[in-house]
Amino acid sequence: MYTVIGGVASRSFRVLWMLEELGAAYEHVPARPHTPEVTAHSPAGKIPVLLDGDAVLTDSTAIVTYLADTHEALTYPAGSLERARQDAFSFAVLDELDSLLWTAARHSFVLPEDERVPEVKESLKAEYARNLARLGERLAGPFVMGEMMTVPDILLTHCCNWAISARFPEPDAPLAQYLSRMRARPAFGRARALGKPEG
Repeated sequence: MYTVIGGVASRSFRVLWMLEELGAAYEHVPARPHTPEVTAHSPAGKIPVLLDGDAVLTDSTAIVTYLADTHEALTYPAGSLERARQDAFSFAVLDELDSLLWTAARHSFVLPEDERVPEVKESLKAEYARNLARLGERLAGPFVMGEMMTVPDILLTHCCNWAISARFPEPDAPLAQYLSRMRARPAFGRARALGKPEG
């Protein structure tokens, strides 16, 4: 039984979606960054946090990669050329999309108000649009790596969803179709439902 600490409207969603895809048992503890539930396990106060027995893991990409390797699913084997290409796409998503979205968030509400530079967001949006178009051209099939869903599919879809709420540019038609397929996955829906109030 895993425990995931972190709210659905954050990078914690990546971990929750991965666990749903794997069909693994887990407990979800919704929590915001720097709350006692988080800092009890992660002094930096960042989410998500994954508890696996006595082990504590942080960083969403590290966690989903660990889960994929542990369950031998949604990944190519470590040491294979396919895995190297898979990791390269993951790193591209983090470098070229996630980092821009996070920088925009920092200058919108994360940083103290006197340290924010709102004007930078237009430049970030333009760079995001260029990078997204290039990544979209690399899609190999129904999934990022071709016929098999892998870790970078979760990262790419999450970043594109994040971009919607941040009012970043929308993807072109082929990538939009890919995202529609990913959002239609039952595991995606189950993970997203964790953030909805009951009743």
